[in-house]
Amino acid sequence: MIRDQWYAVLESRELGKRPLGATRMGERLLFWRDTDGKPVCLYDRCAHRGASLALGRSFDGRIQCPFHGLEYDSTGRCVRIPANGRDVPVPDSFRVTSYPTHEAHGIIWIWWGFSPPHDLEPPAFFEDLEEMKVWATVQDRWDNHYSKVMENQLDVVHLPFVHANSIGRGNATLVEGPGLEWKGENLFFVYPFNKRDDGTRPRTPEEVPVPPPDREFKVELMFPNMWENHISKKARILALFVPVDETHTILYLRFYQRFVRIPLLRGLICRLAAPMNLYIAHQDRRVVNTQIPKRDGAGTGELLFQGDFPIMEFRKKRIELKKRAGMKPLQ
Repeated sequence: MIRDQWYAVLESRELGKRPLGATRMGERLLFWRDTDGKPVCLYDRCAHRGASLALGRSFDGRIQCPFHGLEYDSTGRCVRIPANGRDVPVPDSFRVTSYPTHEAHGIIWIWWGFSPPHDLEPPAFFEDLEEMKVWATVQDRWDNHYSKVMENQLDVVHLPFVHANSIGRGNATLVEGPGLEWKGENLFFVYPFNKRDDGTRPRTPEEVPVPPPDREFKVELMFPNMWENHISKKARILALFVPVDETHTILYLRFYQRFVRIPLLRGLICRLAAPMNLYIAHQDRRVVNTQIPKRDGAGTGELLFQGDFPIMEFRKKRIELKKRAGMKPLQ
């Protein structure tokens, strides 16, 4: 995981009135809502004896430890130790780490860093989804690093083999391109040009038209952990690759549509699409879970070729972000 970035970590519907404990970024975290309903994220570890705060209760904008009643505010500062008396000041050392949060589009993000800038901007989101208000979500746990799961969604080479009876039908094993188009610093589009092997040399990424003039389909990756499949003008799939720890990921898959606008049917259509999306994801998961090493997909021990161009670009950007965050590259 790379610090100093906004990570999508939960769906809004998962966080109600009660505190929620969840492992994210390899850390035991506590989520709860303050008096205004805004999400709060703290380390789930009381500064006193290390108990889980998620077992406690929230009230008046505070979270109370279930073990000895210590109370923390939304910044992670302990504001009351009942055993010491209500008028005794709490030592400054009694605090837990907090992370800035943002909530929009039914998603909760945390800014995973230790010193957020004073002018911290909210996380970006996919502009074309702003108007698509109806979706259905499924969750799926994968046993590998979140970057490996993300790379799978950039991999156009695997389609006719892993998905031979679904989205990879047609035996289009020859990979032209793939085309890739950067949009700003943290977002790029990928355009597949797979076809049946007719004995011709596949065009390079520089030779294919970007963007293609004759097609709607493309995939879009937004750092650090979101992806969108542009199926058509009226159908989209959103993926959130939520890091649990170094070897586990929760994949959130959303299906959006606006081809059916009848209120009673539009949500039903989204829910009916969910099982197929999960079926396709499980075709991938079966293979991705076997990839080794089960850690950051930096390419150790791998040999890549032209069809892996989107994965190469993804890894180059992650190396850049690691350097910016002061992290050492993998050996």
